[in-house]
Amino acid sequence: MTVEHDLSANAARPPADVMARRQIALNDALFRDKVVLVSGGATGIGRATVWILARMGAKVVTCGRSAAKLDALREELEGSGLSILAVPADIRNQEDVAALFEQVKATHGKLDVLINNAGGQFPQAAIDMTPNGFRAVIENNLFGTWSMMQTAARYWRDTGAPGSIVNVVVVVDRGVLGAAHTTAARAGVIYLSKTVAVEWAPLKIRVNCVAPGVIFTEGMARYPEEAKKVFSRANPMLRLGDPWEIAEACLFIGSDASSFTTGEILRVDGGGQLWGEQWTQGKPDYFME
Repeated sequence: MTVEHDLSANAARPPADVMARRQIALNDALFRDKVVLVSGGATGIGRATVWILARMGAKVVTCGRSAAKLDALREELEGSGLSILAVPADIRNQEDVAALFEQVKATHGKLDVLINNAGGQFPQAAIDMTPNGFRAVIENNLFGTWSMMQTAARYWRDTGAPGSIVNVVVVVDRGVLGAAHTTAARAGVIYLSKTVAVEWAPLKIRVNCVAPGVIFTEGMARYPEEAKKVFSRANPMLRLGDPWEIAEACLFIGSDASSFTTGEILRVDGGGQLWGEQWTQGKPDYFME
């Protein structure tokens, strides 16, 4: 039996009053007065992460390419008595990244946690991908993430402060069908994270990944209807994940509650790595029973 979901655009973005009162599972002392930078915070998982952090008393900074979306996020939070520093920036551009970190330092004087959530992809058969399309996803999801990681690590090295990095990736164990570009990029981030988790341990920098399954966000709109109808079959729990669930996982593994964890991949996919199929363009007739 397939569990039915409301896949409308409005349902994918809960209103501010819902975000302001939803229960938080984490201890609110974990991030009080911590400075946390969340990339891609205007929508989806990033938006949920920003809301939780702001409600927990963190000093939140986020970035994204759309100034309009960042303004909308800021207005949401301010309407609930919360604040955020929202900086338009393209993580693919190293000058933007450098300027972003300078603004974090100028505003808050420190950085405690970096959550690399920004990324994007489009569903397409690998055989049809153009060099530019493939390259765009690699530059955003892999190079952009790496640029943020390295800039943060250099800041912590130079200041002697400890740090924590959380990279939002995907479950790559069986590939992501119809998304070869993002599978390649996210696998790169995973093994970058494993490598630097050891290299940067002497600097007291922890590096971990959170790998979501199929999550119900605004990005769902880019997938064809035939794929969306069966996304809930991608895991044995027979449902889509919620951005709030991924956000809390990111915050747990990025916080001092996970102080003895580094180089880890936390899969939050409803068991999808064990059972289920994820076809981002719909299942081809060849594989039908």
